[in-house]
Amino acid sequence: MAAAGGEERGISGRQTNHNAMADVFHRSFFLNGPAGRLEALLWTAANAQPSFSALVCHPHPLFGGTMHNKVVYQAAKALHECGAPVLRFNFRGAGLSEGVHDQGRGERDDVRAALDYLAAEFPALPILLAGFSFGSSVGLRVGCGDGRVTELIGMGLPVNNVDMSFLQTCEKPKLILQGGSDQFGARDKLEALYATAPEPKRLVIFEGADHFFAGSLPKMGEAIEEWVTERHARPKAGSVR
Repeated sequence: MAAAGGEERGISGRQTNHNAMADVFHRSFFLNGPAGRLEALLWTAANAQPSFSALVCHPHPLFGGTMHNKVVYQAAKALHECGAPVLRFNFRGAGLSEGVHDQGRGERDDVRAALDYLAAEFPALPILLAGFSFGSSVGLRVGCGDGRVTELIGMGLPVNNVDMSFLQTCEKPKLILQGGSDQFGARDKLEALYATAPEPKRLVIFEGADHFFAGSLPKMGEAIEEWVTERHARPKAGSVR
């Protein structure tokens, strides 16, 4: 399974360029998870009247994946700039989260605990669920079957070694983002899976990019913003930089 691919930098309140965002929008706390407390981070709504809330799930914790992964951070940032409150959390056993890794089984319950939090915190809002690598295989599987989730974003689907055939029966709107040279998600396998997934759907391939979207992270964020803005037909809020 994929390694973490790097961590985000400069989101602490100690960093000059991000002071305003850290002070205004960041909320670090612990969710009540099925295997103990789950470390979480919420960026509250950049829009006074958001049209959705969002959850972003991180890559494989046994290979260094956490909610601070660069791809996860870029996705969260793009969704926040569309005006949504965005929740990230560490799966059981990752970061400061309690419990031990459960090969993706118990992690599905972790996702449900995060959805429970968003549904309680923002009861009037539908939820967009995004996931990267391991986070896409676990998160999208839960999101396809959870009525509170209305939209899905999958990044770096690890189709080489993970069965993601559940997408073949998932009729929710979905955006799939993949590096053209993804070493854990071969293009031909990804395109074959995508062809069998119901509409509405969109696939964006970033030519030359690897599993971690190296060199294409800003473009990946732009693709998310474009898709969300089209679907919600409202101007994005200018989040504090």
